Amino acid sequence: MSRIVIALGGNALGNTPAEQMEKVADAAKSIIAFVKEGHEVIIGHGNGPQVGMINNAMDFSNKNGGKTPEMPFPECGAMSQGYIGYHLQNALIREARKQNINKNVVTVVTQVEVSESDKAFANPTKPIGSFMSEAEAKEIMANKPGQIFKEDAGRGWRRVVPSPLPIDIVEKGAIQQLVEAGNIVIACGGGGIPVVKKAEGDYEGVAAVIDKDFASEKLAELVDADYLFILTAVDRVCINFNKPDQKELKEITVKEADELAAQGHFAPGSMLPKVVASKTFADSKAGRKAVIVSLEKAALAMTGESGTVIIK
Repeated sequence: MSRIVIALGGNALGNTPAEQMEKVADAAKSIIAFVKEGHEVIIGHGNGPQVGMINNAMDFSNKNGGKTPEMPFPECGAMSQGYIGYHLQNALIREARKQNINKNVVTVVTQVEVSESDKAFANPTKPIGSFMSEAEAKEIMANKPGQIFKEDAGRGWRRVVPSPLPIDIVEKGAIQQLVEAGNIVIACGGGGIPVVKKAEGDYEGVAAVIDKDFASEKLAELVDADYLFILTAVDRVCINFNKPDQKELKEITVKEADELAAQGHFAPGSMLPKVVASKTFADSKAGRKAVIVSLEKAALAMTGESGTVIIK
């Protein structure tokens, strides 16, 4: 039996509630396959479309007579954790019942600590919220100096927030206890709610987006997982991707991953963060392995039939 943290990619979730309910049913089949083999499972996931919908809806209502208060971005992230967790819980319970598995599924609203000195805060890059004109954006920035807006590929101006690295997970102890009690746990949704620790020991939410692969990696370290599975749209990591000499990678070492990344084989906006998170986990303790694999073939990675394994 192994302890496995699974990071679900955006392809496993939908852009609407109805679409998401269909997609998580497919994701549940892959996840319950691990549970059926006797493994302990913890699930992290993204929340890009979902937190965007929540943020846009609250913002629109606030500005158009809906009598809705302005909603801080950390609270929107918390809402998305509950919404996605609700769908995942039900899908996992249904699939477990089909497989005659009696397991509880629990979603933990998770706060992920970041550092106020993280260099990402000096250069916000993650767009959130709705598009607007340059005049509207500059008016908001004048009235709210803490908010930054940038032009987005000719489509208009959008608010941007930083993407700091996770340094700790506030609820790590509770997550570990739930896993050890035999539960399937959903945690660090959307990369977690970004918080900073104040001098008095309290946590305070910040408007930021944590990469879900990095948050899942940190979670895997803190709960002493054996495996980190990053589920994506491809069966294996490739070099020379989409070129005539494309080559699939079955197993690579941390050193080889570093060399290939330095050669520019992994796109910064897609595969690179998955490779970086994977090699970080594999390098964190002897015997740990990270796997990048498609959702559909995740279970086959345990026998080497699919996926790219990153080892120390």
